[in-house]
Amino acid sequence: MAHTALVVEDERALSNAIKIKLEKNGFTVFNTTNAAEALDLLEKHTEIEVIWLDHYLIGSESGLDLVVKLKQNEKYNKIPVFVVSNTAGGDKIKSYLQLGINKFYTKSDFRLDEIIEDINNALGKKE
Repeated sequence: MAHTALVVEDERALSNAIKIKLEKNGFTVFNTTNAAEALDLLEKHTEIEVIWLDHYLIGSESGLDLVVKLKQNEKYNKIPVFVVSNTAGGDKIKSYLQLGINKFYTKSDFRLDEIIEDINNALGKKE
């Protein structure tokens, strides 16, 4: 059974690359660039099992704002969230971790394959 992921990333080229890589790993993927549309996609596609999230998003809300909303909503607060961002600010990372995300990655420090492996492990998917 394929897993379903939501990718919330403001850089469209990177978002498409992530989508292609996840699809090659058997995922069905939904993409968006902002928090409001992410919540809309979660509402429409209840099969979404994992969220790949950037801190910087298009619009007035950040990835952190989205995580706060997710964790406050009973329907979404158990979905694993992996934050992949250029920000390495300790306070931001700490805030994400305190909210209960699965892991925070600094984009330049990790390969897509490593992140996908962690996502598969979180979902119990073995290759």
